[in-house]
Amino acid sequence: MKRLSAHAVILAGGRGTRFWPRSRARTPKQLLNIIGNKTMLQQTIERLLPIFPYERVWVVTNDAQASEVRRQVPRLRSSHILTEPVGRNTAAAIGLAAVHLAHRHGDALMAVLPADHYIEQAARYRKIVRAALPLAAKAGNLVVLGILPTRPETGYGYIERGSGASRIGGARFYPVRRFTEKPGLAVARRYARSGRYFWNAGMFFWRVSTYLDCLRRFLPTTHNALQRLAGDIGTHHYARRLRRTYPWLENISVDYAVMEPATRSSAGARRVCVVPAHVGWSDIGSWAAVYELLARRKGENVAAGRIFALDAQGNYLWSPKKLIAAIGVRDLVVVETPDALLICPRDRAQDVRKAVKWLEGKKLRSLF
Repeated sequence: MKRLSAHAVILAGGRGTRFWPRSRARTPKQLLNIIGNKTMLQQTIERLLPIFPYERVWVVTNDAQASEVRRQVPRLRSSHILTEPVGRNTAAAIGLAAVHLAHRHGDALMAVLPADHYIEQAARYRKIVRAALPLAAKAGNLVVLGILPTRPETGYGYIERGSGASRIGGARFYPVRRFTEKPGLAVARRYARSGRYFWNAGMFFWRVSTYLDCLRRFLPTTHNALQRLAGDIGTHHYARRLRRTYPWLENISVDYAVMEPATRSSAGARRVCVVPAHVGWSDIGSWAAVYELLARRKGENVAAGRIFALDAQGNYLWSPKKLIAAIGVRDLVVVETPDALLICPRDRAQDVRKAVKWLEGKKLRSLF
Protein backbone atom coordinates (compact mmCIF):
# COMPACT_ATOMS: atom_id res chain seq x y z
CA MET A 1 0.00 0.00 0.00
CA LYS A 2 2.82 2.41 0.86
CA ARG A 3 4.46 1.82 -2.52
CA LEU A 4 1.31 2.50 -4.55
CA SER A 5 -0.23 5.91 -5.09
CA ALA A 6 -4.04 5.95 -5.03
CA HIS A 7 -6.02 7.79 -7.71
CA ALA A 8 -9.71 8.57 -8.19
CA VAL A 9 -10.96 7.91 -11.73
CA ILE A 10 -14.32 9.60 -12.21
CA LEU A 11 -16.48 8.47 -15.11
CA ALA A 12 -18.26 11.55 -16.46
CA GLY A 13 -19.18 10.88 -20.06
CA GLY A 14 -22.86 9.93 -19.88
CA ARG A 15 -25.79 11.67 -21.56
CA GLY A 16 -28.34 11.82 -18.73
CA THR A 17 -31.30 11.73 -21.14
CA ARG A 18 -33.84 11.24 -18.33
CA PHE A 19 -33.01 14.76 -17.13
CA TRP A 20 -34.05 16.50 -20.32
CA PRO A 21 -34.70 19.38 -20.95
CA ARG A 22 -31.99 20.56 -18.54
CA SER A 23 -29.60 17.79 -19.54
CA ARG A 24 -28.18 18.16 -23.05
CA ALA A 25 -25.29 16.55 -24.96
CA ARG A 26 -22.81 19.24 -23.84
CA THR A 27 -24.22 19.73 -20.35
CA PRO A 28 -25.54 16.35 -19.16
CA LYS A 29 -26.71 15.40 -15.68
CA GLN A 30 -23.25 15.20 -14.11
CA LEU A 31 -22.50 18.79 -15.15
CA LEU A 32 -25.73 20.20 -13.66
CA ASN A 33 -26.68 21.26 -10.15
CA ILE A 34 -29.41 18.63 -9.80
CA ILE A 35 -29.19 18.50 -5.97
CA GLY A 36 -27.76 21.59 -4.25
CA ASN A 37 -25.90 24.55 -5.73
CA LYS A 38 -22.89 22.69 -7.09
CA THR A 39 -22.86 20.28 -10.01
CA MET A 40 -22.82 16.53 -9.50
CA LEU A 41 -19.22 16.37 -10.76
CA GLN A 42 -18.10 19.12 -8.39
CA GLN A 43 -19.80 17.40 -5.47
CA THR A 44 -18.20 14.07 -6.37
CA ILE A 45 -14.68 15.56 -6.43
CA GLU A 46 -15.15 17.62 -3.25
CA ARG A 47 -16.46 14.53 -1.43
CA LEU A 48 -13.20 12.74 -2.32
CA LEU A 49 -10.65 15.53 -1.73
CA PRO A 50 -9.77 14.47 1.82
CA ILE A 51 -8.55 11.19 0.30
CA PHE A 52 -7.52 12.14 -3.24
CA PRO A 53 -6.00 15.61 -3.81
CA TYR A 54 -6.54 17.25 -7.19
CA GLU A 55 -3.24 15.92 -8.55
CA ARG A 56 -4.58 12.38 -8.09
CA VAL A 57 -8.03 12.94 -9.58
CA TRP A 58 -8.76 11.90 -13.18
CA VAL A 59 -11.95 12.45 -15.18
CA VAL A 60 -12.93 10.40 -18.22
CA THR A 61 -15.39 12.31 -20.39
CA ASN A 62 -15.96 13.01 -24.10
CA ASP A 63 -15.00 15.71 -26.58
CA ALA A 64 -18.33 17.52 -26.29
CA GLN A 65 -18.13 17.83 -22.50
CA ALA A 66 -14.40 18.29 -21.88
CA SER A 67 -14.38 22.09 -22.01
CA GLU A 68 -17.22 22.30 -19.46
CA VAL A 69 -15.37 19.85 -17.19
CA ARG A 70 -12.32 22.14 -17.35
CA ARG A 71 -14.46 25.17 -16.55
CA GLN A 72 -16.14 23.52 -13.58
CA VAL A 73 -12.97 22.03 -12.09
CA PRO A 74 -10.20 24.52 -12.98
CA ARG A 75 -7.77 22.99 -10.45
CA LEU A 76 -7.82 19.68 -12.28
CA ARG A 77 -4.73 19.08 -14.43
CA SER A 78 -5.56 19.25 -18.12
CA SER A 79 -3.67 15.98 -18.67
CA HIS A 80 -6.01 14.32 -16.16
CA ILE A 81 -9.10 15.06 -18.27
CA LEU A 82 -9.22 12.09 -20.64
CA THR A 83 -11.56 12.44 -23.60
CA GLU A 84 -13.15 9.59 -25.50
CA PRO A 85 -13.77 10.36 -29.18
CA VAL A 86 -16.78 8.00 -29.09
CA GLY A 87 -18.55 6.26 -26.25
CA ARG A 88 -17.50 2.64 -25.74
CA ASN A 89 -19.04 1.96 -22.31
CA THR A 90 -17.27 1.60 -18.99
CA ALA A 91 -14.78 -1.21 -19.67
CA ALA A 92 -13.00 0.87 -22.32
CA ALA A 93 -13.27 4.13 -20.34
CA ILE A 94 -11.62 2.54 -17.31
CA GLY A 95 -9.03 0.92 -19.57
CA LEU A 96 -8.16 4.33 -21.03
CA ALA A 97 -7.57 5.68 -17.53
CA ALA A 98 -5.55 2.58 -16.60
CA VAL A 99 -3.06 2.94 -19.46
CA HIS A 100 -2.59 6.65 -18.65
CA LEU A 101 -1.98 5.83 -15.00
CA ALA A 102 0.45 3.09 -15.97
CA HIS A 103 2.31 5.54 -18.23
CA ARG A 104 2.63 8.15 -15.47
CA HIS A 105 2.94 6.05 -12.31
CA GLY A 106 3.62 2.45 -13.24
CA ASP A 107 1.33 0.41 -11.03
CA ALA A 108 -1.14 2.36 -8.89
CA LEU A 109 -4.46 2.02 -7.11
CA MET A 110 -7.63 3.02 -8.92
CA ALA A 111 -10.89 4.07 -7.28
CA VAL A 112 -13.38 4.06 -10.18
CA LEU A 113 -16.44 6.17 -9.35
CA PRO A 114 -19.45 7.63 -11.21
CA ALA A 115 -19.72 11.41 -11.45
CA ASP A 116 -23.50 11.62 -11.10
CA HIS A 117 -24.45 9.86 -7.86
CA TYR A 118 -25.69 11.36 -4.59
CA ILE A 119 -24.22 10.30 -1.25
CA GLU A 120 -25.82 11.74 1.86
CA GLN A 121 -23.31 10.46 4.44
CA ALA A 122 -20.03 11.69 3.02
CA ALA A 123 -17.89 11.04 6.12
CA ARG A 124 -19.03 7.41 6.37
CA TYR A 125 -18.49 6.99 2.64
CA ARG A 126 -14.90 8.24 2.92
CA LYS A 127 -14.26 5.78 5.75
CA ILE A 128 -15.41 2.92 3.53
CA VAL A 129 -13.34 4.14 0.59
CA ARG A 130 -10.26 4.32 2.83
CA ALA A 131 -10.91 0.74 3.93
CA ALA A 132 -11.38 -0.49 0.34
CA LEU A 133 -8.01 0.85 -0.86
CA PRO A 134 -5.70 -1.49 1.11
CA LEU A 135 -7.96 -4.40 0.19
CA ALA A 136 -7.58 -3.44 -3.48
CA ALA A 137 -3.81 -3.07 -3.07
CA LYS A 138 -3.37 -6.84 -3.03
CA ALA A 139 -2.57 -8.01 -6.53
CA GLY A 140 -5.53 -9.75 -8.12
CA ASN A 141 -8.20 -8.26 -5.86
CA LEU A 142 -11.25 -6.63 -7.46
CA VAL A 143 -13.31 -4.70 -4.92
CA VAL A 144 -16.84 -3.35 -5.38
CA LEU A 145 -18.96 -1.32 -2.98
CA GLY A 146 -22.37 -2.88 -2.35
CA ILE A 147 -25.29 -0.66 -1.37
CA LEU A 148 -27.62 -2.18 1.21
CA PRO A 149 -31.09 -2.36 -0.41
CA THR A 150 -33.80 -0.18 1.13
CA ARG A 151 -36.56 -1.49 -1.15
CA PRO A 152 -37.13 -4.24 -3.75
CA GLU A 153 -35.68 -2.22 -6.64
CA THR A 154 -36.04 -3.69 -10.14
CA GLY A 155 -33.90 -1.07 -11.89
CA TYR A 156 -30.50 -2.05 -10.46
CA GLY A 157 -28.18 -4.99 -10.85
CA TYR A 158 -27.43 -6.92 -7.66
CA ILE A 159 -24.37 -8.48 -6.04
CA GLU A 160 -24.77 -11.69 -4.07
CA ARG A 161 -22.21 -12.08 -1.30
CA GLY A 162 -20.67 -15.34 -0.26
CA SER A 163 -20.15 -16.59 3.27
CA GLY A 164 -17.42 -15.61 5.69
CA ALA A 165 -17.06 -11.92 6.46
CA SER A 166 -13.59 -10.44 7.03
CA ARG A 167 -12.62 -7.00 8.27
CA ILE A 168 -10.15 -4.41 7.09
CA GLY A 169 -9.79 -0.85 8.37
CA GLY A 170 -12.94 -1.21 10.45
CA ALA A 171 -15.07 -2.25 7.44
CA ARG A 172 -16.48 -5.68 6.62
CA PHE A 173 -16.03 -7.34 3.28
CA TYR A 174 -17.26 -10.58 1.74
CA PRO A 175 -16.33 -12.70 -1.25
CA VAL A 176 -18.70 -12.13 -4.18
CA ARG A 177 -20.69 -15.20 -5.16
CA ARG A 178 -22.21 -13.70 -8.30
CA PHE A 179 -23.49 -10.58 -10.05
CA THR A 180 -27.12 -10.71 -11.18
CA GLU A 181 -29.15 -8.84 -13.77
CA LYS A 182 -31.99 -6.44 -13.00
CA PRO A 183 -34.62 -8.72 -11.44
CA GLY A 184 -38.40 -8.84 -11.62
CA LEU A 185 -40.35 -7.56 -8.63
CA ALA A 186 -40.85 -10.93 -6.94
CA VAL A 187 -37.14 -11.75 -7.16
CA ALA A 188 -36.19 -8.23 -6.02
CA ARG A 189 -38.36 -8.69 -2.93
CA ARG A 190 -36.57 -11.94 -2.15
CA TYR A 191 -33.19 -10.29 -2.62
CA ALA A 192 -34.10 -7.39 -0.31
CA ARG A 193 -35.32 -9.73 2.43
CA SER A 194 -32.37 -12.11 2.28
CA GLY A 195 -29.63 -9.84 3.62
CA ARG A 196 -27.22 -11.45 1.13
CA TYR A 197 -27.70 -9.08 -1.80
CA PHE A 198 -26.48 -5.55 -2.48
CA TRP A 199 -27.21 -3.02 -5.18
CA ASN A 200 -24.35 -2.63 -7.64
CA ALA A 201 -23.63 1.12 -7.71
CA GLY A 202 -20.65 0.88 -10.07
CA MET A 203 -17.94 1.87 -7.56
CA PHE A 204 -14.79 -0.25 -7.97
CA PHE A 205 -11.25 -0.47 -6.56
CA TRP A 206 -8.21 -2.35 -7.89
CA ARG A 207 -4.61 -2.02 -8.98
CA VAL A 208 -3.90 -0.79 -12.49
CA SER A 209 -2.01 -4.03 -13.14
CA THR A 210 -4.94 -6.12 -11.91
CA TYR A 211 -7.40 -4.39 -14.22
CA LEU A 212 -5.14 -4.55 -17.26
CA ASP A 213 -4.53 -8.24 -16.62
CA CYS A 214 -8.31 -8.79 -16.50
CA LEU A 215 -8.67 -6.98 -19.83
CA ARG A 216 -5.91 -9.18 -21.26
CA ARG A 217 -7.77 -12.31 -20.13
CA PHE A 218 -11.38 -11.36 -20.79
CA LEU A 219 -11.26 -8.57 -23.41
CA PRO A 220 -8.04 -9.13 -25.36
CA THR A 221 -8.94 -7.03 -28.40
CA THR A 222 -9.54 -3.96 -26.24
CA HIS A 223 -6.45 -4.70 -24.13
CA ASN A 224 -4.16 -4.96 -27.15
CA ALA A 225 -5.56 -1.79 -28.75
CA LEU A 226 -5.10 0.19 -25.51
CA GLN A 227 -1.54 -1.07 -25.14
CA ARG A 228 -0.73 0.19 -28.64
CA LEU A 229 -2.34 3.51 -27.74
CA ALA A 230 -0.29 3.68 -24.53
CA GLY A 231 2.91 3.80 -26.58
CA ASP A 232 1.83 7.18 -28.02
CA ILE A 233 0.79 8.87 -24.75
CA GLY A 234 2.68 12.15 -24.42
CA THR A 235 3.55 12.34 -28.12
CA HIS A 236 2.03 14.30 -30.98
CA HIS A 237 0.77 10.99 -32.40
CA TYR A 238 -1.56 10.34 -29.47
CA ALA A 239 -4.65 12.28 -30.62
CA ARG A 240 -4.62 10.68 -34.07
CA ARG A 241 -4.04 7.19 -32.65
CA LEU A 242 -6.88 7.72 -30.13
CA ARG A 243 -9.36 8.74 -32.85
CA ARG A 244 -8.32 5.82 -35.02
CA THR A 245 -8.25 3.20 -32.26
CA TYR A 246 -11.15 3.99 -29.99
CA PRO A 247 -14.10 3.18 -32.28
CA TRP A 248 -12.81 -0.40 -32.56
CA LEU A 249 -12.82 -1.10 -28.81
CA GLU A 250 -15.52 -3.45 -27.57
CA ASN A 251 -18.66 -1.60 -26.46
CA ILE A 252 -19.34 -3.36 -23.15
CA SER A 253 -19.72 -2.48 -19.48
CA VAL A 254 -17.08 -3.36 -16.91
CA ASP A 255 -19.67 -5.51 -15.11
CA TYR A 256 -20.15 -7.81 -18.12
CA ALA A 257 -16.58 -7.62 -19.39
CA VAL A 258 -14.60 -8.01 -16.16
CA MET A 259 -16.55 -8.42 -12.93
CA GLU A 260 -18.80 -11.30 -13.96
CA PRO A 261 -16.13 -13.45 -15.65
CA ALA A 262 -13.64 -12.70 -12.85
CA THR A 263 -16.18 -13.93 -10.30
CA ARG A 264 -16.68 -17.17 -12.26
CA SER A 265 -12.98 -17.69 -12.93
CA SER A 266 -10.66 -19.41 -10.48
CA ALA A 267 -7.51 -18.70 -12.47
CA GLY A 268 -4.57 -17.35 -10.51
CA ALA A 269 -5.02 -15.37 -7.30
CA ARG A 270 -7.88 -13.21 -8.56
CA ARG A 271 -10.52 -12.50 -5.92
CA VAL A 272 -13.70 -10.43 -6.14
CA CYS A 273 -14.85 -8.82 -2.88
CA VAL A 274 -17.80 -6.65 -1.88
CA VAL A 275 -17.65 -4.02 0.88
CA PRO A 276 -21.13 -3.15 2.23
CA ALA A 277 -21.86 0.58 2.13
CA HIS A 278 -24.79 2.16 3.95
CA VAL A 279 -24.14 5.79 3.03
CA GLY A 280 -27.44 7.28 1.85
CA TRP A 281 -26.69 6.53 -1.80
CA SER A 282 -28.89 7.35 -4.77
CA ASP A 283 -28.09 7.22 -8.46
CA ILE A 284 -30.71 9.98 -8.94
CA GLY A 285 -32.00 8.22 -12.01
CA SER A 286 -34.91 10.53 -12.87
CA TRP A 287 -36.74 13.73 -11.92
CA ALA A 288 -38.94 11.57 -9.69
CA ALA A 289 -35.85 10.47 -7.76
CA VAL A 290 -34.86 14.10 -7.30
CA TYR A 291 -38.29 14.82 -5.84
CA GLU A 292 -37.98 11.88 -3.45
CA LEU A 293 -34.63 13.14 -2.19
CA LEU A 294 -35.77 16.73 -1.69
CA ALA A 295 -39.31 16.29 -0.36
CA ARG A 296 -39.24 16.47 3.45
CA ARG A 297 -42.76 15.14 3.91
CA LYS A 298 -45.34 13.25 1.88
CA GLY A 299 -47.19 15.41 -0.61
CA GLU A 300 -44.84 18.38 -0.34
CA ASN A 301 -44.34 20.48 -3.46
CA VAL A 302 -40.65 20.87 -4.36
CA ALA A 303 -39.88 23.95 -6.43
CA ALA A 304 -36.97 26.02 -7.67
CA GLY A 305 -38.07 29.64 -7.46
CA ARG A 306 -41.29 31.18 -6.20
CA ILE A 307 -44.49 29.15 -6.09
CA PHE A 308 -48.16 29.69 -5.31
CA ALA A 309 -49.85 26.37 -4.62
CA LEU A 310 -53.59 25.81 -4.16
CA ASP A 311 -54.85 22.24 -3.72
CA ALA A 312 -51.56 21.09 -5.28
CA GLN A 313 -49.49 18.24 -3.87
CA GLY A 314 -46.45 16.12 -4.65
CA ASN A 315 -45.18 18.20 -7.56
CA TYR A 316 -41.59 18.83 -8.68
CA LEU A 317 -41.51 22.27 -10.34
CA TRP A 318 -38.30 23.70 -11.80
CA SER A 319 -38.55 27.20 -13.24
CA PRO A 320 -36.16 29.33 -11.18
CA LYS A 321 -36.78 32.63 -13.00
CA LYS A 322 -40.59 32.59 -13.04
CA LEU A 323 -43.36 32.50 -10.48
CA ILE A 324 -45.21 29.18 -10.72
CA ALA A 325 -48.90 29.01 -9.82
CA ALA A 326 -49.90 25.37 -9.28
CA ILE A 327 -53.64 24.88 -8.81
CA GLY A 328 -55.33 21.52 -8.37
CA VAL A 329 -52.47 19.46 -9.79
CA ARG A 330 -50.76 16.49 -8.16
CA ASP A 331 -47.63 14.42 -8.62
CA LEU A 332 -46.36 16.27 -11.68
CA VAL A 333 -42.87 17.00 -12.95
CA VAL A 334 -42.57 20.41 -14.64
CA VAL A 335 -39.12 21.52 -15.86
CA GLU A 336 -38.65 24.69 -17.92
CA THR A 337 -35.63 25.84 -19.91
CA PRO A 338 -35.46 28.77 -22.36
CA ASP A 339 -36.23 26.52 -25.34
CA ALA A 340 -38.25 23.60 -23.92
CA LEU A 341 -40.87 22.66 -21.33
CA LEU A 342 -41.35 19.20 -19.80
CA ILE A 343 -44.66 18.22 -18.20
CA CYS A 344 -45.26 14.65 -17.07
CA PRO A 345 -46.64 12.64 -14.14
CA ARG A 346 -43.95 11.78 -11.61
CA ASP A 347 -44.52 8.08 -12.16
CA ARG A 348 -43.74 8.53 -15.89
CA ALA A 349 -40.42 10.32 -15.31
CA GLN A 350 -38.44 7.37 -16.71
CA ASP A 351 -40.10 7.98 -20.08
CA VAL A 352 -38.43 11.38 -20.51
CA ARG A 353 -35.60 9.69 -22.41
CA LYS A 354 -38.17 8.69 -25.07
CA ALA A 355 -38.65 12.38 -25.80
CA VAL A 356 -34.90 12.69 -26.36
CA LYS A 357 -34.97 9.70 -28.69
CA TRP A 358 -37.76 11.36 -30.67
CA LEU A 359 -35.76 14.61 -30.89
CA GLU A 360 -32.75 12.65 -32.14
CA GLY A 361 -34.90 10.95 -34.75
CA LYS A 362 -36.13 14.35 -35.92
CA LYS A 363 -32.50 15.62 -35.93
CA LEU A 364 -33.46 18.58 -33.72
CA ARG A 365 -29.89 18.90 -32.47
CA SER A 366 -30.37 22.22 -30.70
CA LEU A 367 -32.89 20.53 -28.38
CA PHE A 368 -30.86 17.49 -27.32
